[in-house]
Formats: sequence, C-alpha cells, structure tokens
Amino acid sequence: MPNSDDELLTRGERLDAAEREEARRRLLAQAEAERIPVDETTRAVPDRRWRGGR
Repeated sequence: MPNSDDELLTRGERLDAAEREEARRRLLAQAEAERIPVDETTRAVPDRRWRGGR
C-alpha cells in the first residue's frame, strides 16, 4: 500500500506533466498563428540596386 508521500509525488508528477502539455500546446498555437506561408517567403522580388547600366 503506497504511503501519502508516494501519492503526492505521483499527483505532483501528473500535474507537472499536464502543465507541460498545456504549455506545449500554447507554444504550438502561437507558432502557428505567427507562421508565414511558404508562398510569401519564396516569392522572388527583384532588387533594383544590383541592376547594372547606371
């Protein structure tokens, strides 16, 4: 039969795991909200500074 210290540790570990999972989900949601679509990052934009002839 487990004593109360073991039960508290197990409960504390479960709470820690739940908090870590919630933090992970918040970070993933924030990253998704701030994500830049690939189309916007790969579009070629001419840079006139490098054009010769001036």
